[in-house]
Amino acid sequence: MNYRSVRIVSIVIIVICIFFTGISAGIIIESLGIVSRQVAEIRDSAGNADFMIALGGEKSSNNKETEKLFEPFWESWDLLHMYFVDQPLDDNAMMEGAIRGMISALGDKHTRYADPDEYQSEVDSSAGNYQGIGAYVDVTGEYVKINSTMNGSPAEEAGLQSGDLVIAVNGNDVTGIDPSVVLLDIRGPENSSVTLTIRREGVDPFDVDIIRRRIETASVEGKMLDDGIAYISMEQFGDKTTQELRETLDTLMKNDPKGLIFDLRNNGGGWLNTAIETASEFLPVGTTVLLERDGEGVETVYKTQQGGGRALDVPMVVLINENSASASEIVTGALMVNDRAAVIGKTSYGKGSVQIQPELSNGGAVSVTIARWYMPDGTLIHGVGIKPDIEVDYTVEDFESDVDPQLDAAIEYLTKKPEVL
Repeated sequence: MNYRSVRIVSIVIIVICIFFTGISAGIIIESLGIVSRQVAEIRDSAGNADFMIALGGEKSSNNKETEKLFEPFWESWDLLHMYFVDQPLDDNAMMEGAIRGMISALGDKHTRYADPDEYQSEVDSSAGNYQGIGAYVDVTGEYVKINSTMNGSPAEEAGLQSGDLVIAVNGNDVTGIDPSVVLLDIRGPENSSVTLTIRREGVDPFDVDIIRRRIETASVEGKMLDDGIAYISMEQFGDKTTQELRETLDTLMKNDPKGLIFDLRNNGGGWLNTAIETASEFLPVGTTVLLERDGEGVETVYKTQQGGGRALDVPMVVLINENSASASEIVTGALMVNDRAAVIGKTSYGKGSVQIQPELSNGGAVSVTIARWYMPDGTLIHGVGIKPDIEVDYTVEDFESDVDPQLDAAIEYLTKKPEVL
């Protein structure tokens, strides 16, 4: 099995730009020396392929038991092919529908199927290369929800806002349709157009026409603010994020900043190893970043790595909001519990599970929840989120007035340097 087929996701969000990685995808654990499990492809004597966790586990049933179990499925398959009114049937759509139905029966919104196009989009997203509208979205609800737009993107230019719900695409009502499927219609090649019908709180539904573009963007941006405060925003924990963060820190730390604001708002997550590397820039070597426990209670401890952090001593604030998820929460929790940074904003999303994402033979992939993760002090944030030290709202009115009270609170905190929170 190739390297790409054993990448492991943890929602953490990856970010959803033109598709749905972001909060629905989670934290992805890459096989780069920190992976606690590997996925092995096992073939039985009949040549059938099965995936299992290579920790001495066994297949859930033998072939005869499986054949007996699936008799009603194949009976239904044959009945549909013989009698359904609209023929011929789309066997591929039926197969993918069966996979999605099987997964939905587990009741875990982070265990999911990505078809070949969706999976390729996720791979492109982690590499910072997109074709689409340029919006980070949440697909865990009834509709596709806009979390935020990328700077200079078609979505931003069209005026889409955090909290917007996509209720129709190109005039077609999407009520009752899986939001992950709806994204297939929202995304598309550059220079093509799409019309989204938006439901926004306080106004009647309205249409937005958007021309898709190719979007290549850095996941990390940094600058110096007034009063000698350094500011870094991170949009996702992707393939290039660690190098971008290190380069940004190298530039900003030359200014000997009085404080550092690390903005993880609307960051849905990404690769777990990137989260560890990120925390390693702010915490001493050997500091516990998170605890991971699998279904059998086996615990794995992840610690900061060797190499020396670039910002170990500068006073620090982390900004989070309701869309900060998974890898963002891992880093935030590590900095909070280890008394490295004050946390300001709103309670985070609450994504505390880890997924593997083996690639399937059709080019798609299945994300499977394999463990829960905990903050260094043992606190579980799954379904709860991280409550900030200082809670500050950021309203629609603030956005429309181009003010950022959360950022202002962070600057004030670092400027006044209070002894206690």
